[in-house]
Amino acid sequence: MLFRSLSTLSVCLLLLTSCNQSGASLSGLNTAIWVQDTYGCQNKRSEQAKAIINQKGQLYGKTTATVERLLGRPDEEELAEQTEKTYYYYLESGPQCEAGHPRSAANKLAIHFGAIGTVTEILTERPLAK
Repeated sequence: MLFRSLSTLSVCLLLLTSCNQSGASLSGLNTAIWVQDTYGCQNKRSEQAKAIINQKGQLYGKTTATVERLLGRPDEEELAEQTEKTYYYYLESGPQCEAGHPRSAANKLAIHFGAIGTVTEILTERPLAK
């Protein structure tokens, strides 16, 4: 009887945790501006990225689906071993704005996802201007 109650409680907690993944919002982040500035070609993402970096703790543990709902599809995606991946969002214009979107050394936001598909690290390639 005790085992059954603990099992039921465990399942309920798992479901509640899963439901919590659905939404994420960050104070000061205008998602419309972020999503419209594809590849960072309009130079509007850099200012928006400050809100992401300042509140990145709120994104740790979130799923790829949650990040995509918040920031849109990444400009680039890199797959690593054991289902780990990194999403890249350009923060400034550069060669990636040309036809074919070649890779660029322009500053970008990198969001790393661990083997279970949740955010483990958020950083920029170079520090953001203050």
